[in-house]
Amino acid sequence: MKNSTVLTLLIIAISLVSCNGNGDKADGYGNFEATETTISSEATGKLLFLDVEEGQVLQENQVVGVVDTIQLSLKRDQLMATKKSVFSKSRNVLSQREVLKEQLKVAENDLKRIQNLIREKAATQKQLDDITGQIDVLKQQMISIETQNAPIVAEVNSIEVQIQQIEDQIKKSIIVNPLKATVLTKYAEPHEVTAFGKPLYKIADLNVMELRVYISEPQLTDVKPGNQVTVKIDAQEGMKSYQGTVSWISDTAEFTPKIIQTKEERVNLVYAVKVLVKNDGSLKIGMPAEIWITHNEE
Repeated sequence: MKNSTVLTLLIIAISLVSCNGNGDKADGYGNFEATETTISSEATGKLLFLDVEEGQVLQENQVVGVVDTIQLSLKRDQLMATKKSVFSKSRNVLSQREVLKEQLKVAENDLKRIQNLIREKAATQKQLDDITGQIDVLKQQMISIETQNAPIVAEVNSIEVQIQQIEDQIKKSIIVNPLKATVLTKYAEPHEVTAFGKPLYKIADLNVMELRVYISEPQLTDVKPGNQVTVKIDAQEGMKSYQGTVSWISDTAEFTPKIIQTKEERVNLVYAVKVLVKNDGSLKIGMPAEIWITHNEE
C-alpha cells in the first residue's frame, strides 16, 4: 500500500513538471528547405563525361561535363571555308574598284588641266568633252562594282552569324556549374545521349538552410525580419540548438498546414515565417525543427 502511494505521488509530480507553463512548448514548427536548382543540358549529343556525384560540393564556374562537339566543329570548319571562298570574291571585286578609283583620280586631274588650257585657249572643247565623258563612264563602272559587291558582303555577314551561332553551341556544350552548392540528385551518366533541356543534376546551397515555420497572429508582435530566434532539432540526447535569423514573414494568413499541427489546430489561421540557420552539416532538407521566440515583455 505504501509503495502504491509513493508511485501515485511520483506520477502527479511528473505531470505537474511536464505541464509547467508555456515555456516548455515551442512557438513554431516546420521543416528545413533549400533553394534547389536543376542544371539542364543546353546541347544535344553524347555526354563525353559528367563529373558529379550526389553529396559532392561543386564550386562556382566549375567545369563538370562536356557534350560531344565533333559535328558542331565540322560544321564550323565548313562555314569558315565557305566564308573564305566568298570573301575572296569580294576581294577581287574590291581590287577592281581600287583600279577604277585610280583611273578616276587621273581623269579628274586631266579635267582640271584641260579646263586651265581652255581658259588660255590652248585646248579644244572636244578634249574637254572627251575627258568629261571618260569620268562619267568611270563613275558608272564604280557604281556597278559596288552593286556587285553588296550581295557578297551580305553573304559573308550571314556566314559570320552562322559561325557565331555554332561557336555559341560549342560553348554551351561545356557544362559549367553556376554556383557553389551540393549535388542533391544526379540524373544522367557519361556516354548517355542527352538533349537540350534534359536535366543532368540538381544542386542546392546547404551552407545556410531555410526553416519554414508557422506562427499565430498574437506571436507576430514578437517576430520581425532580422530578429534572432532559437531553432531546435531532435538529437541523440535531447534537443540540439541553433541560432536562427528571421528573413521573411508572410503578408497573408493561411490555414495551418496539416503536416504541422494537430487536427484541432488546423482551423487556426497562421502566418508563414522563414528562418535562416547556419548549417554545421547536421541539417538536412525536410528535417523537422521548432523555433523558440524571445517574447517581448510589456
